[in-house]
Amino acid sequence: MIEHDIKHIAIIMDGNRRWAKEKNLPSAVGHKKGVDALKAAMRACDDFGIKYLTVYAFSTENWNRKPEEVNFLMDLLGQTLKNELKEMHENNVVISFIGDISQLSTKLQNILANAVETTKNNTGVNLQIAFNYGSRAEIVKAVKEIVASGEKEITEETIARHLYTSNIPDPDLLIRTGGEMRVSNYLLWQIAYSEFIVLKKYWPEFDKETLEECIKEFNRRNRRFGY
Repeated sequence: MIEHDIKHIAIIMDGNRRWAKEKNLPSAVGHKKGVDALKAAMRACDDFGIKYLTVYAFSTENWNRKPEEVNFLMDLLGQTLKNELKEMHENNVVISFIGDISQLSTKLQNILANAVETTKNNTGVNLQIAFNYGSRAEIVKAVKEIVASGEKEITEETIARHLYTSNIPDPDLLIRTGGEMRVSNYLLWQIAYSEFIVLKKYWPEFDKETLEECIKEFNRRNRRFGY
């Protein structure tokens, strides 16, 4: 197994629609292939001994897409969890969600809650799904909680404690597929010292070999943390 000191990888899973368009397929096919790529990424993280995987599945800005695509993505998440939960549980995966889940339908909220409850005592890869997530909204939420708590001294640690990700380490590595050179309101606080890798390949093309190459590239980096 390749050696590394990565605890947490965050991924912006971009390019499902472009992958489908280039193949003259409906967007829905690209999103479904994206689910297969996520399963491959989870298995690869387990194989490589990476404890935390956070993926950007639906942003607060994605509500601006066509209603039929938004509805499809909501249904895809629910159906995927129903279909894959047993296998993920058997593979010891811990499932959690970050984002404003309260805006989702009651039915979908219940599906998400069941996945979290079912897997909460597992000890394998921690899959954290960012759904209806926006980093600026997350920081605003944290500030409101701090103000409401009456805390007098506000430090970086204070803010970090009120983020969705308070119980896990910050990402060591951020991977974005699809070639776009931006972070798209994703984990803005948490990626302050993450290494970035942008891949031209689309998310449905992501596999174990891709992750291995990313880890090798990470190992070539000199992480100075501002020093």
